[in-house]
Amino acid sequence: MPNMTFAQALNDAHRVEMERDPNIYVAGEDVGVYGGIFGVTAGLLDRFGDRRVKDTPITESAIVGTAVGAACVGLRPVIELMFVDFIGVALDQLYNQAAKMKYMFGGKAKIPMVMRATCGAGIGAAAQHSQCLEALFMHLPGLKVVMPSTPYDAKGLLIQAIRDDNPVVFLEHKMLYAMEGEVPEGAYAIPFGKADIKREGKDVTIVATARMVHTALGAAEKLAADGISAEVLDPRTLCPLDGEGIIESVKKTHRLVIVHEEVKFAGSGAEIAALVAEEAFDFLDAPILRVAAPFCPVPFSQPLEQAYIPSEAQVIEAVRKVTA
Repeated sequence: MPNMTFAQALNDAHRVEMERDPNIYVAGEDVGVYGGIFGVTAGLLDRFGDRRVKDTPITESAIVGTAVGAACVGLRPVIELMFVDFIGVALDQLYNQAAKMKYMFGGKAKIPMVMRATCGAGIGAAAQHSQCLEALFMHLPGLKVVMPSTPYDAKGLLIQAIRDDNPVVFLEHKMLYAMEGEVPEGAYAIPFGKADIKREGKDVTIVATARMVHTALGAAEKLAADGISAEVLDPRTLCPLDGEGIIESVKKTHRLVIVHEEVKFAGSGAEIAALVAEEAFDFLDAPILRVAAPFCPVPFSQPLEQAYIPSEAQVIEAVRKVTA
């Protein structure tokens, strides 16, 4: 099984699916000649030509809007927003059109489009290019929300997203693009709504997303040296959410710590905490704790940015509180 970076795995998913289905096309700013600012679409223009790999103007409303229209008439667009922060100028096209169209047409309409976007802090890109906004998309009925954490998951989930007949928001943490891992050749799809246990444990469940999965795994390794066995669970998709998988893990460990890079207030962790409180309260031996970013914009200053991003030390502190 070959090793690929996260970015290469996404690129391979594009290639495999575009070879399979001529109705799939890619569009976005600098996705063609430049190959995407993080290299995810590199080589696709040479392979598939400019009818299927389209460099667009700097206008997210047009990128998303044309994708909705194209999906309505049978194409399968995969569009890229350089940064998820830019969705503000295309929200109407996404949440009023793409997300609602199937419902408003009585289930007759299909909107098979994928909106890929980078998210997350860590490269000094400041407040307007560093946000994690997954909770925003989770709150919009009609959208599916995907957040892979490994190259293997990235390829399998993107293939599943491209094949889905509903609009999918596919969020890629920019600090994961260089991460390497084993990725099978050819096509494989990872079903939505199926969490993955990245590390087995018995004393506490840590639910973490995207880059924070690796922060949680680092914390779990250090905790193991002190005799605390932490289970790290990656939801992989936030909508649909594998509530059953999360609850089963909590029933085993009796404790829950949730880790995400979004701001803590009204983040995805609040929904997960509420789910467990409603469905598995009697199994909890300690309060549910969340480790997340503070309620403020992402700082540009490198020391402040690092302080903003949840750390292994914060995860360890939370686990020690619930296991004390």
